[in-house]
Amino acid sequence: MTTVMVTGGARSGKSSYAQDYAARSGKPVLFAATAEVGDDEMRRRIEAHRKSRPAGWRTLEAPKDVGRRIREEISDSKLVLIDCMTLLVSNAIGSFLSADGIDIDEQKAEAAVMQEIDGLIGCLRTIKADFLIVTNEVGLGLVPDNKLGRVYRDLLGKANQMLAQEVDEVYFMISGLPIKVKP
Repeated sequence: MTTVMVTGGARSGKSSYAQDYAARSGKPVLFAATAEVGDDEMRRRIEAHRKSRPAGWRTLEAPKDVGRRIREEISDSKLVLIDCMTLLVSNAIGSFLSADGIDIDEQKAEAAVMQEIDGLIGCLRTIKADFLIVTNEVGLGLVPDNKLGRVYRDLLGKANQMLAQEVDEVYFMISGLPIKVKP
């Protein structure tokens, strides 16, 4: 079984690359979508993503507990595409925001993210399927000017590092072009 992580900046071509990779495999695909509808713009983005996927793929809406949900829904799928870790981490920390949305309980947020990543790594190690994991690289820009932004950047960076150590291959996308980083 092959495990692959595809990372890069916003609109770098990560999702398209991962979907093309999965389609070329010819294997039955379980698409694990981590996005949640929060507003009309996100609703439109989710709908556009749904339309871009082949009709034969099964979709699992998994904004949280992605590892557990994949285990429950894997069925005969031989390739799991998770899109994306960026939103999964955001979802995991969302319930630990202060009422005003400015502050965050860092320890509880980190514990929730680590629980998600541990569950996903458990899947990678035990489920007999290929995995494609899409994530953003958010550590290349400016340091966020607020605590929430810094906590999010740090936790996503930690999650990405843990996954990159676990997977067989890592690709970094730049302007739609994949650069193989690992091995």
